[in-house]
Amino acid sequence: MTALLNSVAARALKLSSVVNFRWNQCGGSAAHRVRSLSTVMSPPSKAIVYEQHGSPDSVTRVVDLPPVEVRDNDVCVKMIAAPINPSDINRIEGVYPVRPPVPAVGGYEGVGEVYAVGSRVNGLSPGDWVIPSPPSSGTWQTYVVKEESVWHKIDKTCPMEYAATITVNPLTALRMLEDFVVLNSGDSVVQNGATSIVGQCVIQLAKLRGISTINLIRDRAGSDEAKESLKALGADEVFSESQLNVKNVKSLLGNLPEPSLGFNCVGGSAASLVLKFLRDGGTMVTYGGMSKKPITVSTTSFIFKDLALRGFWLQNWLSMSKVKECREMIDYLLGLARDGKLTYETELVPFEEFPVALEKALGKLGRQPKQVIRF
Repeated sequence: MTALLNSVAARALKLSSVVNFRWNQCGGSAAHRVRSLSTVMSPPSKAIVYEQHGSPDSVTRVVDLPPVEVRDNDVCVKMIAAPINPSDINRIEGVYPVRPPVPAVGGYEGVGEVYAVGSRVNGLSPGDWVIPSPPSSGTWQTYVVKEESVWHKIDKTCPMEYAATITVNPLTALRMLEDFVVLNSGDSVVQNGATSIVGQCVIQLAKLRGISTINLIRDRAGSDEAKESLKALGADEVFSESQLNVKNVKSLLGNLPEPSLGFNCVGGSAASLVLKFLRDGGTMVTYGGMSKKPITVSTTSFIFKDLALRGFWLQNWLSMSKVKECREMIDYLLGLARDGKLTYETELVPFEEFPVALEKALGKLGRQPKQVIRF
């Protein structure tokens, strides 16, 4: 065990993949601006590290990491909050297409407060709130040292839980609404997985544009309450899958137009239901596969309806030199959250209770809000 922790600490000093992020709730008079030519180190850090890929509840542990040098262009940030996203879990499991080498610190997005800056840093000051933008691996630790270019200063009046979670899910919803089909006020979209954070964001962002949403959810305990919650967000129609056992699902639309765009994060039969709602020439965008089942499309859907199947992966979009555009959209989404026009349920969990938060994120305790670690 000692050798393992020593190995982690050694890598932490040597490899940016492990020490890229060093965050902590540390406060007050210790914050300072680094202007000296002498070597300055960040405070020691606690991190949630995994030394191998596997089940997150068995391979993750809290490790003490040594200080990291704050170089001239670096910014040292203390963590305020960071979420546990499905993609974080997939990285730890080793099934995500892109993942840091192990040992690695978990987490991919979050919000922090500038603790100290290097001598050549001019755009940020101690006390500023920042997020890594585009996001990067390693946010589940108490101090982060990273070059100034990584950090995006945000409005401190935005609630921390939204600042910590604004990139991965809300930005996915916004890009999917804008990147595939030209939508106008009066149009409609259909989606499964509507209770997810992305689904909730799609409902609200579409509503702001005058676009109606048809939302599909699974049959399970609490589905009636889920329907009411989604309608309170602005959903026009919400159907459980059992309600769609009819010959013509479009007969359920009433006065709503047939959607030209659909979103799928489930796969399997839930994806087929999205396809049934689409009008001729419509497009279904897949951004997840929670059921782990393939998408099956009938020949007639292609030949007679000319449906198009597309995919969306936020990380691929962010890799297209879109830093400025990404940050402008983040500011827009944060403004909506600050003004109460974009809401979704989160649960703030103390860093010390990470194992419980992880169990909830893994679905072991039933459906839970988005788990956000507070440092």
